[in-house]
Amino acid sequence: MFIDVSNLKKSYISGTVRNKVLKGIGMKLEKGEIGVILGPSGSGKSTLMNIIGGIDRGDGGKVIIDGVEINNLNDNKLTDYRRGDIGFVFQFYNLVPNLTVGENIEVVSNISKSPLNTDEVLVAVEMQDKKHRFPRELSGGEQQRVSIARAIVKNPKLLLCDEPTGALDYYTSRSILQLLEQVNKKYGTTILMITHNAAIAAMANRVFKLRSGEIVEESVNQMTVPAERIEW
Repeated sequence: MFIDVSNLKKSYISGTVRNKVLKGIGMKLEKGEIGVILGPSGSGKSTLMNIIGGIDRGDGGKVIIDGVEINNLNDNKLTDYRRGDIGFVFQFYNLVPNLTVGENIEVVSNISKSPLNTDEVLVAVEMQDKKHRFPRELSGGEQQRVSIARAIVKNPKLLLCDEPTGALDYYTSRSILQLLEQVNKKYGTTILMITHNAAIAAMANRVFKLRSGEIVEESVNQMTVPAERIEW
């Protein structure tokens, strides 16, 4: 099992109040699968993803990624894990505005242990003709494609996507989902995506429904729906 989370708990203290955000989460995802976490705002989706991505730590339970219990890693090892094994795609792109498309990708490539070729990745996301453009010269969908290219150029084991279509219109969103699907098939990258859009679950191998810090339903899609056929 590539992702194996068991009894994961996380709380935040505000003054004298302890806010329990994750209440004993358990979830599994095989290598090369696409997983989708569904849930409303405040359900704990981002906290769960941040812990799996090594940005935050759980208070209890286990988070095993590719055989490594990341909750037990020291800060330096956790930084290495984020840098080498994880690719992040966020809702609002986070591109460096004064760097070109190619430079935004190469910044990540230069600090990676076994990066993919920048030009190959640009072709994969259909942005090879925009290599020398700046983010301000791109549409929202194009910026998200660059964000995905930046995430996959490091050749990560796991691609974490936090509402990757949240800021995009319907048709652009669907093209981004198709791109993620292509990345999964071409590079064998395991993908975990969080969203509030239930329709996206149809393209996933495994679906986890999160509510108030607990997984209330888990399902396996024996037959996934191609992203190009997803409608909402």
